[in-house]
Amino acid sequence: PAENPRPADPTPRAPALVPIREVGARHRPQILWHLLALDARDRYLRFGYAAGDEQVRRYVEGLDFERDQVFAIFNRKLELIAMAHLAHPDFMAETGHAEFGVSVAAHARGRGYGSLLFARAATSAINRGVDTLYIQALTENGAMLHIARKAGAEIEHAGSESEARLRLPESTFRTRLDQLLADQVGQMDYWFKHEASTLREMLNGTSPAPTRSRPRH
Repeated sequence: PAENPRPADPTPRAPALVPIREVGARHRPQILWHLLALDARDRYLRFGYAAGDEQVRRYVEGLDFERDQVFAIFNRKLELIAMAHLAHPDFMAETGHAEFGVSVAAHARGRGYGSLLFARAATSAINRGVDTLYIQALTENGAMLHIARKAGAEIEHAGSESEARLRLPESTFRTRLDQLLADQVGQMDYWFKHEASTLREMLNGTSPAPTRSRPRH
């Protein structure tokens, strides 16, 4: 059955209250650390199957930063606490589609990060000429479907799986400006946090360690 929520603002906007940075290949270690830190239940909801450590590593190694986009939220220690993957696979790009996936660290939930990342990714998708933003999620993934429903997506349920489609408007001066400002805020926030982290480590007499390859236990 299909679910048709009330229409949302046709041009999603990413609030700048929480800095979101688009990241690239050099952030693979932080992306890996973030995803490995998810427990079995969270990995199941994020990937749609019980992803083991090796499968998570292959996913991170396979990220194509020339084609896809990854948006991240960092805490003051430069730990990646929430991320979104906006995928543009060839078979979807040909029809003007892009796919969205998101994950948030357990201790950082309840702050609206998933919705903020969705708005940020949607704005970028609009400016890249994407016609439809697509989300595939397990029906039991209430948080993901809530984000899609709140944005005005059409949701179809098929047993244990659900699909959400959000039609996007054409880019405008406002959406391009939103993206430009979000990019600048995200970059400046990361720079300030990096400088503060480096200063703290110098005062403590330790060497900078901005990335981790494995989660803490």
